[in-house]
Amino acid sequence: MSIPQSGGGPITDRSQLAEYMESGCKPKADWRIGTEHEKFGFCADSLAPLPYDGERSIHAVLSGLRDRYGWAEVREGGKLIGLQKGGANVSLEPGGALELSGAPVETIHQTCDEVNEHLREVRSVADGIGVRFIGLGAAPIWTHDEMPLMPKGRYELMDAYMGKVGTMGRTMMRRTCTVQVNLDFGSEADMVKKLRVALALQPVATALFANSPFFEGKPNGHVSWRSRVWRDLDADRTGIPAFVFEDGFGFEAWVDYALDVPMYFVYRDGRYIDALGMSFRDFMRGELPALPGEVATLSDWADHLTTLFPEARIKKYMEMRGADGGPWRRLCALPAFWVGLLYDEAALDAAWDLAKGWDQATRDGLRVAASVDGLRATVGDVAMHDLARQAVDIAHAGLRARAVPGANGLIVDETHFLSALRESVETGKTPADELLDDYHGPWNGDLTRIYAERAY
Repeated sequence: MSIPQSGGGPITDRSQLAEYMESGCKPKADWRIGTEHEKFGFCADSLAPLPYDGERSIHAVLSGLRDRYGWAEVREGGKLIGLQKGGANVSLEPGGALELSGAPVETIHQTCDEVNEHLREVRSVADGIGVRFIGLGAAPIWTHDEMPLMPKGRYELMDAYMGKVGTMGRTMMRRTCTVQVNLDFGSEADMVKKLRVALALQPVATALFANSPFFEGKPNGHVSWRSRVWRDLDADRTGIPAFVFEDGFGFEAWVDYALDVPMYFVYRDGRYIDALGMSFRDFMRGELPALPGEVATLSDWADHLTTLFPEARIKKYMEMRGADGGPWRRLCALPAFWVGLLYDEAALDAAWDLAKGWDQATRDGLRVAASVDGLRATVGDVAMHDLARQAVDIAHAGLRARAVPGANGLIVDETHFLSALRESVETGKTPADELLDDYHGPWNGDLTRIYAERAY
């Protein structure tokens, strides 16, 4: 989940809202890669999820990272709720999952080095207190009541609101994890092309990274339960927005969309003020019931943009949001997939050629089918396995065209980061399929074995 934004004075003209996002446009030489991933922590002996406080807890992990590796504290209401160092953040998801929000870097080699260093640090701290971490899209056994709610004001407000919209918002908050990549755009036109590809092909990422076939102790009938959860969370702010594919789409259209999404909160003086269901338009006029007479600022706008949850979203950069959390090696494959598709012009054009003929029913159908059947999904004449093969081939070509070598010069480009996805395409099996094979095979239905065999 995002941290509070800062900077930016009062909004005096609506044009500032689009200009805020457009200010993220960068020349290609300045495009960066930011990888984020979440993982569940648990006690190694009891397999119970981690509480916030205690000898074996989220607080103990954060404190260990701070003391041993020089991370700076982030506190809210006196509580340690995150860490910062060198442009990266370690933060808490609502149910206690630990998230790394990586620094913006130039290459996938660098983002993977960062992921590897982080996981080594976490493992060294966790081993000392009898804690493990596991990368999955959804908690396989734990119930809602077993999952703590972390002490963050944003989460308390969201938890209350999620009980009133959809049916799975609280499940998303406590019992799902993702990996995502944040990428740049060069202009409004470049943003439009990239966002259309990102939204249309997000189901391919959902299928390739599907890793949540269990929930509350048994198979759930989906390969990506995390994706299923997001389909019934809050219709105002999730899904694949159809207007993105309409003529004339640009930053202004995204502003209209965002303004129609009800607010969650306003952040002032270190605390979250309840603005649940209120209108940002009213806020701009100084008519917000939660803060009567006070006019919204650009940091308020930045905060509001973080409460939109479509499959890909725009802030000052673009976020790809459709993949399950997963095994260590796949944390580097996700940025490789999207950088390969979006950061080379020929690859971007080829990716759009795959999807440009689809209507909204096809896009929505692929989103649903990906969560249920993964690579076996079909919608009309679109077969997900073939689509994934083509998308991975295009990503490979895009990375080869980037021709970015590793620091030691022995690795000629970034294409090897796609190896896990190539294996899935060749075998037709995603991580979820492999988990189900183990569950029905050597595990003999004993789902507790997932913790020992899939932990980092």
